[in-house]
Amino acid sequence: MKTPELKPLLAERMKKLLPNEKDFESFLEILKKPTQNSIRVNTLKISPEELKTRLGKKGWIIKQPYKEYPEIMIVENTIAPGELGRSLEHLLGYYYVQEIASMLPVLVLKPKPHETILDLCAAPGSKTTQIASKMNNTRLIIANDVNLGRRRILATNLERCGISNTIITRKQGFDLCKKLKQQGFLFDKILLDAPCSGEGTLRSSLATYKMWNIKSVKNLSNIQKALLASAIELLKPNGEIVYSTCTHSPEENEEVIDFILKKFDNIKIESIQLPVKCRPGIIKWGNKDYSEDVEKSCRIYPQDNNTEGFFIAKLRRVK
Repeated sequence: MKTPELKPLLAERMKKLLPNEKDFESFLEILKKPTQNSIRVNTLKISPEELKTRLGKKGWIIKQPYKEYPEIMIVENTIAPGELGRSLEHLLGYYYVQEIASMLPVLVLKPKPHETILDLCAAPGSKTTQIASKMNNTRLIIANDVNLGRRRILATNLERCGISNTIITRKQGFDLCKKLKQQGFLFDKILLDAPCSGEGTLRSSLATYKMWNIKSVKNLSNIQKALLASAIELLKPNGEIVYSTCTHSPEENEEVIDFILKKFDNIKIESIQLPVKCRPGIIKWGNKDYSEDVEKSCRIYPQDNNTEGFFIAKLRRVK
């Protein structure tokens, strides 16, 4: 199927984000290519070594691109369409089909077994199951999603992966945060993988080409600011929150972080280390200037890592 053209305004905005002509051309070229077949080993059920051996016997050629994260795997050879989700190993919950860029926010969050964690927009559960795996299925995760259909998928994925430390809630994010704050319930860490315009998913979602519009970008920016401000109120002292989106739009990324840094004097942004190429956050967009600290956030472009696009920022409550 032929890749659609970007809407003129989206193309214009991407050119501003990628002013180098060759860089922009590389971006357009990678959009024409399918994403890699990537999976994440569910270490609650099987080790990366054991799963690699099992999949190798099926004829799958497995690459582990990051030595420090052996659970991240790429299936290098061509397999039958849909086979990733139909294999016995998938049905048994030995792995989760997940795009590599989608795995990165949890690597930044660095969940620990002794922590209490909130996943505010959790469905369908890719990051929730990843968090639980990093926590060895101990302590507590609250996984929230307002959409009933998506929540059912979340529950199914948690069951398939053998997750037992997670409570599922169904509330608007703002309402849940307000209620938890009233109860004095605080978290060591929070993940807000926010609803967004999805510009980073153009390789895998042709619908994004049609659905994208600037009005949605601006509306989502307001929702994201409110969600992140509500979530920050639930952080323990020295607690951390990771904010991520699968879009390139500065209004939904740096502008949101800039808003938070100016609103809360007890919140600081921290640098990010990841096994992929990260570009710094931008500090100027149109007629708006953002805090220089916003540069510590991470822009992940598909042409840099052969992944989808993502934005990640890590914030800490300092008092």
